[in-house]
Amino acid sequence: MVWWEVPVAAAGGLLLVWGGLLLVLWRTRPPDLTVHEALRLLPDLVRLVRRLAADRSLPRRVRWRLWALLAYLLSPVDLVPDVVPVLGYADDVVVVALALRSVVRSAGADRLRRAWPGSPAGLAVVLRLAGLPAG
Repeated sequence: MVWWEVPVAAAGGLLLVWGGLLLVLWRTRPPDLTVHEALRLLPDLVRLVRRLAADRSLPRRVRWRLWALLAYLLSPVDLVPDVVPVLGYADDVVVVALALRSVVRSAGADRLRRAWPGSPAGLAVVLRLAGLPAG
């Protein structure tokens, strides 16, 4: 075995895992939500996640998920780099949607509504991201 085969095989394996994660993210995205619509809400989403993560009445596992989501959103390292047109931000939208759905299942939609810092139209988009009816 040549010395470079192991690093090349490891890199190939990581690329396959990364590709699989991208496929899962793409398949679980909200079907009627545009990336542009969700990206406009990013500042309000960050405030929402911070408020929910600081809420001591939520279960600890939910708060940990929210802190992890906040770290992911603020981190320069993403599953798809943000310099990639459209897909660079689409992975953030899908990760937020999955996390919000998890929080709503554990904490309830009312907490999400009470903690929302933005406009009612923005809340409707966030509720769609979380898999809930906007009304």
